[in-house]
Amino acid sequence: MKMYRGYEKIQPYMSLFNLEQIFADAALLPIQLREYDSDEYVLTEGDELEGLYFQVEGLTRVSSSVETGKSLLLRFCHPLSIFGDIELIQKVAVQSQVQAVQPSKFLFIDIQTVERNLMQDYRFLNELLKHLSYKLQTCTAASRINSLSSVEERFAIYLMSTRLPKEFGKEISTPHIPEIASVIGTTPRHLNRLIQKLSDLEILCKKRKGFVVLDWERVDELSNGLRYD
Repeated sequence: MKMYRGYEKIQPYMSLFNLEQIFADAALLPIQLREYDSDEYVLTEGDELEGLYFQVEGLTRVSSSVETGKSLLLRFCHPLSIFGDIELIQKVAVQSQVQAVQPSKFLFIDIQTVERNLMQDYRFLNELLKHLSYKLQTCTAASRINSLSSVEERFAIYLMSTRLPKEFGKEISTPHIPEIASVIGTTPRHLNRLIQKLSDLEILCKKRKGFVVLDWERVDELSNGLRYD
């Protein structure tokens, strides 16, 4: 991880994402620009929160572990995403792993500055509320679908959600079978069996490293009109 200080380093990102509107006296705040290489961890589950991270470049993978040691993929994040907001409000340790999938950049504000200078600013709080409510909405929708639908339905819902994705559809889109299985709450082995079944029905065409959808209308029928968004 590389760190840079100085307003000239962060100003282009402040303008690009209109962040000057949510930070009072942004030039006076000790905001850092942090750069992470591919596969480098930005946040580690269980660590104490150091501050807020505003993703301004790159792609990150957010996952959560369970006691068995397995990892559950939650989403892929693009600019502009905020990390640390839940932990800040709830005053808890870091809840998820955040890992750079490709070189990524963040604006970082230490927690002392956030609590002292920003938590009384309604513009900053409104921005946090927007991101928190989005996370709640998408997590609630995904939890409801994964709890009440069959694996076949969940896979069809996933395919339809990522075909012409809205924001959350973009965040869960991946070509990798194990990651798709993680998103829809099943195992890669079960998902591969399902792909073979749908391939036999000529709904999909199974490939060596994945599959291609042949009949989107039948996939839509299997999804029962539900989406991960």
